Amino acid sequence: MIIIDNYIGGSFHKPESGQYLDNVNPAVGEVFARTASSSSKDLEEAVRAATAAFDEWSRKTLAQRSKILHKLADLIDENLEDLARAESQDNGKPVALARRVDIPRAAANFRFFASAIINESSEAHVMEGEAVNYTRRAPLGVVGCISPWNLPLYLFTWKIAPALAAGNCVIAKPSEVTPYTAFLLCQLANEAGFPPGVLNVLHGRGAEIGQLLVDHPEVKAISFTGGTQTGRIIGQAAARQFKKVSLELGGKNPVVIFDDCHFEEAVRTTIESSFTNQGEICLCGSRIFIQEGIYERFKAAFVDRVRALKVGDPSKEVDMGALVSREHMEKVDTYVAGARTEGGKILTGGKRITLMNGFYYEPTVIEGLDEFCQINQEEVFGPVVTLIPFTDESDVVKKANSTPYGLAAVIWTENLKRAHAVAHQIKSGIIWINCWMLRDLRTPFGGMKSSGVGREGGSEALRFFTEPQNICVKL
Repeated sequence: MIIIDNYIGGSFHKPESGQYLDNVNPAVGEVFARTASSSSKDLEEAVRAATAAFDEWSRKTLAQRSKILHKLADLIDENLEDLARAESQDNGKPVALARRVDIPRAAANFRFFASAIINESSEAHVMEGEAVNYTRRAPLGVVGCISPWNLPLYLFTWKIAPALAAGNCVIAKPSEVTPYTAFLLCQLANEAGFPPGVLNVLHGRGAEIGQLLVDHPEVKAISFTGGTQTGRIIGQAAARQFKKVSLELGGKNPVVIFDDCHFEEAVRTTIESSFTNQGEICLCGSRIFIQEGIYERFKAAFVDRVRALKVGDPSKEVDMGALVSREHMEKVDTYVAGARTEGGKILTGGKRITLMNGFYYEPTVIEGLDEFCQINQEEVFGPVVTLIPFTDESDVVKKANSTPYGLAAVIWTENLKRAHAVAHQIKSGIIWINCWMLRDLRTPFGGMKSSGVGREGGSEALRFFTEPQNICVKL
């Protein structure tokens, strides 16, 4: 049995309460690890360690911090296979996906921000010979990073890398559902040369230790990725202390397919954007809008390929593994049942798969529902998509914007004038044209409306984790 303890001040600590949570392998439905359930005393210990380390870490040169971050990236690469298998065991995703995407991206996050701090430029403003103003960006101090279960190491590092690069000390809380690779990363952090207390990781439930982390007055900022309702609670708590907050929340992302699209590429990529990682990616397209002229043709090709997707043991060569937990599988099934009740037609899928006592679900395609039904308004976060016909640009823009969310969208058309015009009207923070998940780490990442507040990535992340200070020098 693996024991996942807290990481505080450069070493592992048992939770003060002595209590642990079960950690289940979703592929087989069995407990494989026990995870620390942290309390306020654990948090106070982490705050003390981070506060004590801040002066040394923030005073290191950019080159010194960069070297340590690069070293950690190298160690992730060296341990890629072990980390990929651990990620699959914890989350249920295919090992091949973790090996190809999740773990390499975690290393890339550290490398990117290790280089970004070296190349980031400062601002200066000259007042016509009277004075010179320059902007200094200082680290905030102790910051909190709370990451989700769907891309555990990938999104954990997406947060802590810029925070650490900017000179902050971090108290991080990975999801209690998928804590394993964060635990393994802490072992590598010591080898990389992080001073004790620079990175601290507390495990436990979000409503317990997560809320305590958000509320703590010495934690100067919170970066959170997760559900919209939880984000609302965090935003309200942070506002009471005028605390900086970045919220990357849910999505109900539209895929818009015009009749002049590159048909084969649109079908193939829409399969990926619908069902990669079992649909458990905030950027997955779940509402597929197809122009009437090609609706039947696209539906036939799409459904045929969805039926061919292989779902099974994530240690094998499969397209989809298990959903993250029994509770989440049941939630997905409830949404599909609701779609049936509202008159939706299940074109393929629509039920659980009995396999190895794990939490598997068929890739599911539904038609016959309008844009205002429950399954088209709420985030399912699973392998379920709906097909909806549309007439023209005006019609599809209205339908695409009909939800409370605004994270991402995909547009398929060979008419770039139309592509730009539609992209400018869809209220989403990220728009892909004739592609999906093509990511440049320099670009701003985040959503509009109920999909979040603030942006991550590139300069946006470094700005979030620093405080600007203007200094005016009279000439």
